[in-house]
Amino acid sequence: MTRKVEVVDAKKDWKNQFKHEEKQLESIFTNEMVAIYHIGSTAIEGIKAKPVIDIMMVVLDIEKVDNYNHAMEQLGYNCLGENGMFKRRFFIKGGDQRSHHIHVFQIGNPEIDRHLAFRDFLNNHREDAEAYSRLKSKLAEQFPYDIQAYIDGKDAFIKAIDRKAIVWKKEKNNETA
Repeated sequence: MTRKVEVVDAKKDWKNQFKHEEKQLESIFTNEMVAIYHIGSTAIEGIKAKPVIDIMMVVLDIEKVDNYNHAMEQLGYNCLGENGMFKRRFFIKGGDQRSHHIHVFQIGNPEIDRHLAFRDFLNNHREDAEAYSRLKSKLAEQFPYDIQAYIDGKDAFIKAIDRKAIVWKKEKNNETA
């Protein structure tokens, strides 16, 4: 079955959905988890998003995450291993009607800072966040059954925001130093 690319208005419940999963994950990864974050579009205030809660978990040892696959399956997650990204573990919940994605990285992985900088930059730069929201809506309308075209259509914008976010984060850190 082909998943429909659906982008919806921001929901207040997204934060609560994250908090619910956070508690469950903390109970499973007690000795391995370093931090857990709500990332992705549902973590950006007031923008449209696919109704999928993206969660990033930081762990001590990425290789040990596979030991928790059975517990994750008990929570309704499919364990997809690296799923195309070296040194990541990826889990999805909800099958074709996905509700959650979990991206797991080992402490020190540069993807951690990239995801957080992207989220924080857009939460602090309303015009860019609204432009991203509009782009996502447009792409979802243009490619309702082509998730890869939707993803590819966001790529240049995301890379531009990543570059802006790095500069912004450095400037912000210099102000507080």
